[in-house]
Amino acid sequence: MPASVRQRCHTTPSALVVLATAIAVLLTVSAAPASAVDTWTETGSDRADPLTESQGLTSVEVPVGSPNQYTGIGTIPSDVRGRGWNHVGDPDASYGGYYIEPYQRDSGNSKMFRVRAPGGARSEYVHTLGTGEALNNSWVAVSPDGQWMLAGEYGTMSRFLVFPTPGVNPATSPSANLPQASTVNLDHAVRDVQGCDFSGPTTLLCSSDDPEGTLFGVTKPLLQVDLSAAPNGTADVSGHVTALRQLPLRSACSGTFEAEGIDYDRRTGTLRVIVVSPGFCVLTDSKTYRFTRG
Repeated sequence: MPASVRQRCHTTPSALVVLATAIAVLLTVSAAPASAVDTWTETGSDRADPLTESQGLTSVEVPVGSPNQYTGIGTIPSDVRGRGWNHVGDPDASYGGYYIEPYQRDSGNSKMFRVRAPGGARSEYVHTLGTGEALNNSWVAVSPDGQWMLAGEYGTMSRFLVFPTPGVNPATSPSANLPQASTVNLDHAVRDVQGCDFSGPTTLLCSSDDPEGTLFGVTKPLLQVDLSAAPNGTADVSGHVTALRQLPLRSACSGTFEAEGIDYDRRTGTLRVIVVSPGFCVLTDSKTYRFTRG
């Protein structure tokens, strides 16, 4: 507390009121999160095809009128699969229209990001794993400025990886290794994150397939991650993790659901999350759920 405040508390009764008010304000500010925690209300759903819409999704702004993009086992091109890249995760697109899919394979020491430019040209960027980095490549999230791309590893993790955005950031080339630029260090462990998307310059919304519920007291949570600063690739940033709600788990079948990819469309304010149904119902009532704030 400033010395001037301490001095005023010994003068008059009115100064005591000022002091109490100052303390309350200081406590409120110190307890406030980096960003207000949003409430997301379910507004509807669409069937998610188990072959082509079961891994991830993203909205594409450029060219104007572009359809939403989905990933699933059926969207992997045969030539890509033939080279061993047999799993595709949750994609994202820059506001400028660069669409990026994360790929992984069963073995090796690398992961791949497949880029489609706004004009339709395709390119591939391979990243050699760093020390302690997991092989899996679950999702990507492009920063609002387009220059940096976050990516996540499956399992229980306390970090997200930051890369220069392939195809957008001038430091990247398909003929060179895509290097990790920095790290987002989380203040709370997360488990089995299947997708993240930026809802603002320093705010991420993430879908977690956590089957245990021990980290946040709920299984399959929707998470909000508030960053201490916008990623810039030159320094690590911290991330404050909050569980907002459990994702919908409704099906004609009983068993284990799987939370998959996530997308936030800034044009409509709509959040969408894929939840795959258990058992036979994966074919019939897997859903992409829609949410809005409030």
